[in-house]
Amino acid sequence: MVEDTQILSPTIGWSILAILSVLWLYLGYFWGKKSKNLEGHMLAGRNVGMALGTATLMATWVTSNTTMLAPQFVLEMGVWGMLAYSTAAIGLIAFAPLATRIRKLIPKGFTSGDFIYHRYGKTTWKVFLFISLFYGIIWLISMAMAGGILMQTIAGIPYVIGTTVIIAVCVGYTLMGGLYAVIGTDYIQSLLILIGVVVVGIGIYKILDFDMTYNYLEENKPMLLSVLFPAALMSIFNNLLFSVGEVFHSNVWWSRTFALRGNVGKKAFLLSGLGWLPIPIAAGYIALSSNSLGLNIDSPDMVGPLVATHVLGEVGSIIVFIVLFCSLASSIDAVLASTADLITQDIYKKSFRPQATEQQLKRFSIIIMVAIGLLAWIISIPRVGTLASVLFFAGPMVGSTIWPIITGLFWEKANAKGALLAMLLGSTLGLVSYFTLGWYTSSLVGALVSMVVTIYFTKRSKEKFNWSVLQKLNS
Repeated sequence: MVEDTQILSPTIGWSILAILSVLWLYLGYFWGKKSKNLEGHMLAGRNVGMALGTATLMATWVTSNTTMLAPQFVLEMGVWGMLAYSTAAIGLIAFAPLATRIRKLIPKGFTSGDFIYHRYGKTTWKVFLFISLFYGIIWLISMAMAGGILMQTIAGIPYVIGTTVIIAVCVGYTLMGGLYAVIGTDYIQSLLILIGVVVVGIGIYKILDFDMTYNYLEENKPMLLSVLFPAALMSIFNNLLFSVGEVFHSNVWWSRTFALRGNVGKKAFLLSGLGWLPIPIAAGYIALSSNSLGLNIDSPDMVGPLVATHVLGEVGSIIVFIVLFCSLASSIDAVLASTADLITQDIYKKSFRPQATEQQLKRFSIIIMVAIGLLAWIISIPRVGTLASVLFFAGPMVGSTIWPIITGLFWEKANAKGALLAMLLGSTLGLVSYFTLGWYTSSLVGALVSMVVTIYFTKRSKEKFNWSVLQKLNS
């Protein structure tokens, strides 16, 4: 259960929720007018420029995880937790050269599944699809949960209603405008997020007594200040590899790569990663003060918003509400669109309707998007676990895809057997680690196992892949 500790009155909370919901739905309808064909709906016409591209990448990466899990990391793991979550910037930065390589190899690609299918074959593709779809649903569930927790904690809006509204609004405007609507709303959301984070950060810096906070922690919880906190040190590498796996495998980022103009992908990913980097540090920093303030933290994933609203009062609560709503919407819409594209292109078209027209594919994508939203809503209502425990359950699986993706893009001797076993063994042993050692080890184990297996089979292979196969894809 979420404890009712709201600072905003329900009237103000409902008003903000209504205004943001109507705004995003209208913008979805407005930008949806540009979506004339399948490429427009799925990839925004493959013509997204630097400003919109950078904004949509950064806004998508500023999820509930950034604004709510980063403080949770700090609350549970101290100063190293702050650094641990900031390593997620490496995911976007490291993908920059891959974006250039992807556009060069597959100029007409639609999904990450396109690459896996033609690079490694059908069996490996099936395993990859399972991982991608499982991760997409887990990500949606974590953000739907965050929406419900946020609205009830800050404004007293019931958890179920908050979860329902955030999913319904995102499904609504994404249906109407496709990737055009996603990218357009992301641009506005990224501006609101950055402004809100700066305002909250300055306000807290001026009000909080950080000397008092440090002295309290040194006396009562010295481990949170220790540089030798084993779990925290492990979480640094685990979160880094989890974020790299998230970006490298997920169709969210592949669809952005195909949507961006060919010459801006590398710069857009670099800039978005660097622009995102200070946000989790700022979000996590305030969590250290929660104990000295005497706050009752009912749910560790709400420590950041609770501290901000407690210190800054009603004005701060309004800003936090808007920032978190925007961060949630900017990620939920991206996962909805990219997951629907993956199912439409890789399952429906490849396996059931290879001769389907663009209009039939677009119609099916819309149906699937509604179904995905409904599934995430149903699963998120019981609210099982914290955001970290829910999200990192997919960690070993996404970690296991890193090396098959990297070697498949650059090494001609990378092969299906190595990629398949890397994903299977990495996922399995990573999940064992999740349940026996803790969620902060699972991505690390999955990625390391995957690396050893992939490199072993690549070095032993005598086959060489014909890159021209990818060049002809969808042309």
